[in-house]
Amino acid sequence: MHFSLTWGSVSGWWVPACLLLGLLYAWLLYRQPVNLAKYYRIGLSVARAVVVFLIAMLLVSPLVKSIRYDAQKPLVLIAQDNSSSINTFKTPGFNVDDFVAQLAKLKETLGDKYDVQEFNFDKDLANGLSTKFNGKQTDIANALHQLNNKFVNQNIGALVLATDGLYNQGNDPQYEAKNIKTSIYTVALGDTVAKRDLLIGNVNYNKTAFLGNDFEIEVLAAAYQSKGENIRLTVTEDGRQVYAQTIPVTGNDFKKLVPVKLNADKKGLRKFSINIAPVKNELSTQNNTEIIYVDVLDARQKVLVLYQSAHPDITVIKQAVETNKNYEVKTSLLADIADVKLPDYSLIILYQTNAATSPAVKNFIAKSKTAVWYILGSQSDLQGFNAEQNVVKISAGRSETQEVYALPEVGFAAFTLSDSSRKKIINLPPLLAPFGSYGTAAGTTILLKQKIGAIATTYPLLAFGDEAGRRTAVLTGEGLWRWQLSEYQNYGNRNATDELLSQTVQYLTANANRQRFRVYPARTIFDEGENVIINAELYNDALELINTPDVKIELKNAEDKSYSFLFSRTGQSYQLDAGVLPAGEYTYSASTQNGKSQFKSSGQLTVKALNLETRQSAANHQLLNTIAKQSGGQMLLPNQIGQLADLIRKNDNIKTVVYEDKHYSDIIDVKWLFVLILLLLTGEWFLRKREGEV
Repeated sequence: MHFSLTWGSVSGWWVPACLLLGLLYAWLLYRQPVNLAKYYRIGLSVARAVVVFLIAMLLVSPLVKSIRYDAQKPLVLIAQDNSSSINTFKTPGFNVDDFVAQLAKLKETLGDKYDVQEFNFDKDLANGLSTKFNGKQTDIANALHQLNNKFVNQNIGALVLATDGLYNQGNDPQYEAKNIKTSIYTVALGDTVAKRDLLIGNVNYNKTAFLGNDFEIEVLAAAYQSKGENIRLTVTEDGRQVYAQTIPVTGNDFKKLVPVKLNADKKGLRKFSINIAPVKNELSTQNNTEIIYVDVLDARQKVLVLYQSAHPDITVIKQAVETNKNYEVKTSLLADIADVKLPDYSLIILYQTNAATSPAVKNFIAKSKTAVWYILGSQSDLQGFNAEQNVVKISAGRSETQEVYALPEVGFAAFTLSDSSRKKIINLPPLLAPFGSYGTAAGTTILLKQKIGAIATTYPLLAFGDEAGRRTAVLTGEGLWRWQLSEYQNYGNRNATDELLSQTVQYLTANANRQRFRVYPARTIFDEGENVIINAELYNDALELINTPDVKIELKNAEDKSYSFLFSRTGQSYQLDAGVLPAGEYTYSASTQNGKSQFKSSGQLTVKALNLETRQSAANHQLLNTIAKQSGGQMLLPNQIGQLADLIRKNDNIKTVVYEDKHYSDIIDVKWLFVLILLLLTGEWFLRKREGEV
């Protein structure tokens, strides 16, 4: 570390002035001492001159500049593809264990001059190398993005990317690779030579259909090196063939999109197996079968939006709710309520209006248990709103609004809102909420709180309550259209806004046919490798939500293997994270007891096997070569890994970076100066005392 003085706004001429002051003071003090020998007088004069000089410098107060030099070794990042396609479609003679061992040896070969860090990835990035190769999905762009974020502003010397170039999730890796300002060395795995293979490339379909209706799915049938063969495509439901077609293969790189019309003749979750008959000498038959699940609904639930004047929020609500095909939304002016059959609706949304404005609506809500969602804004009658419900009360002296931001509540557990949506909602524009003091009733759960400016408040923005068996929601602000526009502008979609509104409606309408004990999965179909989440609700005799008793559940798969769990309490309800379950169909049976009353609930869910990794067999080395060239790196084959260390050493752009850290402090902060002054004064006094000059 290097130290020096810097003067800033103080003139450097103070140094000789302070030195002159010290010499003058020492000369005046020691010019005529009687009892001191000559060498004592000179020594004590020097000590006194130094003390006065230092004290004067402390008064002038220049700055002390310290410079520290930190050397940062170049980072070498290794990212290894851990997806199952690496081991499924490998070249002859390729040994995955030997390959990973050679990749790990790079750290030892490069030595202490480089900081080598190892990772593996499939859908997400993980620490260390892996020999499992069991990833069900591949997202190369996401792995690059996470590495870039993890080591931002650090000395990344090189990135070694070992993959086959095949990805089935995320964006094109080329664009994300451009954001990493370093040389990328790609290790090209897999075989680029297309093998004889028939496969299902993709299946497009709606996950819901309505009883008695026809619906269509689209199957992408593909064939490689199979010219002259026939693709025998069949679709079966519960072992019964419902569709069959023979497709002649006219080329060695053949693809055809086949529309398949099916009929929803049974209610519930229907399983369809799409199959292509294998041919002789086919590379793999794993990609010949795809299973899809379609939820056949008896009828759509209806949602009614009532309003007194048009507002863009109403369109946003309608679009968001109807992303779930299980819902149909009708919007109506309150003045036209005579043309609406209120008993047909599972939920009534009162947009900046009150039920008391219409006797028909008021009487219907009073007599039924239909859920109600109040949305407030600048046109709301707060006095009438307070009189109609007890979930949220607003005390306002004047009719004014203020901008409030949404702040998701961590402990909310009535339903699950994804982490990505929560993060987006925090950054969305403010809504306009009535200005006043807010209060909530006992038992009210809050999903979103108001953030006014930079201050987080306890005021509710989106709250839920249960009033005598009726589920009620209150959104205390208007301006949802701003959320939709902002989200689309920043993220290219409106997923967070749609999810929030859709989940709110699902929660409210789940009350349409109230059961005392309800157990329901977060979704009926989970992807393989995804945690299975199951929710439960228990109501007492007064239809109040409770979670005092224990709730047990048993899941059983098609092979009769059982999984037993105990629900956790969350908020006023229950939730179970069953973790990752093997792919297959499961039935569940849950039970609990409240007092002398016993309750049971059953249902089914499916963990869908993912075959994404088998849909492409020919490696994409062209992509890897492009990524390497555009970054100044190089593409290598697995048998060339031994050259990596030399390539990295010879790359002049990969070097140790020395960072200069400058720090300025007042000279008065240098503690050892005070110690030196004290020692000099103490020594001077001792010698003068001994020689009789004190």
